[in-house]
Amino acid sequence: MGTDFDSSTAKYVIRAKIEVDGVVDKPDVVGALFGQTEGLLGEDLDIRELQRTGRIGRLQIAITSKGGTSKGEIVIPVSLNKTATAILAASIETVDRVGPCTAKVTIEKVEDIRGAKRRKVVSRAISILKGWEEEIAPGAGEITTAVTRARKGPITKYGADKLPAGPELTSSDEIIIVEGRADVLNLMKCGINNTIAVEGTRVPRTITDLTRKSKKKVIAFLDGDRGGDLILRELMQVARVDYIARAPEGKEVEELTRREVMKALQAQIPADQALALVSGRKPREAKKRPTKTRREPKPRRVEAPVDRKPRASPRMVRESVDDVYIEKIAEIKEAFKATIFDSKKKVIVECGVAELAKTLEGLDEADAIVLDGVVTQRLVDMASAKKARLLIGAAVADIEKRPPGLGILTFDELGQ
Repeated sequence: MGTDFDSSTAKYVIRAKIEVDGVVDKPDVVGALFGQTEGLLGEDLDIRELQRTGRIGRLQIAITSKGGTSKGEIVIPVSLNKTATAILAASIETVDRVGPCTAKVTIEKVEDIRGAKRRKVVSRAISILKGWEEEIAPGAGEITTAVTRARKGPITKYGADKLPAGPELTSSDEIIIVEGRADVLNLMKCGINNTIAVEGTRVPRTITDLTRKSKKKVIAFLDGDRGGDLILRELMQVARVDYIARAPEGKEVEELTRREVMKALQAQIPADQALALVSGRKPREAKKRPTKTRREPKPRRVEAPVDRKPRASPRMVRESVDDVYIEKIAEIKEAFKATIFDSKKKVIVECGVAELAKTLEGLDEADAIVLDGVVTQRLVDMASAKKARLLIGAAVADIEKRPPGLGILTFDELGQ
């Protein structure tokens, strides 16, 4: 599919594939994207609202039908930050039906439009520099250093995954892992050429092999946001990392000045210590989640329908909830997983949060559900239809219809 959108405003482009078990048209897919993501992440990341305010462009969809199935591509230009773009991309993968037909949406990649523009700027600057015979003015030192370095040592591709890397990655005694190509370019501008980019929220096999088979010192230099926290956790699980450096809170590595880059690298700490700090703090974006006003604590039973009455204190609520659910919260927290229990408090099935709705559809009954995600109206309706008694999530969206007999709690209310 072509990219006939206005690239002057878009920062990233989300590209996804869709497969539908039936014959559908473009309007059906558009309706499914709007309908099934509505209210999933709150108003701030609602597709319809984002499009109205100009933070995402027109949804481009190309779909063809053959042999009773439909396949196509979805392209969405986005002008959000990295974290919000990743969350939006993940929400699109939750679409599991188009009309009456089952569907599967898979994110192929998220392109950095600004990265392409930067490459054009560097290429043009090098061309100008080659034809420039006059002596460069003393005040332009920082710019000329960056362009000269780019000409002498261009960004390279490393490994089977062809990851963006600095020209000195293999010859240096240290390896610096960053999140994206733009980060590699910014560090090259600062004179740091031993970098390699993860290129996404999933750590490629190339990174795993490079770090575990090498005896070099490995430093992960990550953004100072929630996305950096998530990549840090995965890196620690699948790769060998010795030290962690972070951009200042709320900033990305690609936008740091040379002074900020050097200061962050000098402040690197052992990886285990960094992981402990991340695991022990609240998510930075938790404040964006819908919250309810807390008044004077008052105990209540879990079985009672949850409404907008004053909440019980975490200790009192916790004592009224079985330990098996509390233990499951600790197990799945920060893992984006969901667990469904039967009436005997036995685990029926465990799945990713994105697959929870589809998994519930295939069950006759479910007594309790614990998920590391947001409890939405759609999930409440599905849980009620399966005769569920208890629904526990990391956060709760605005629920207008609360079925009687279904208790809805958050991790915070249980002191987790």
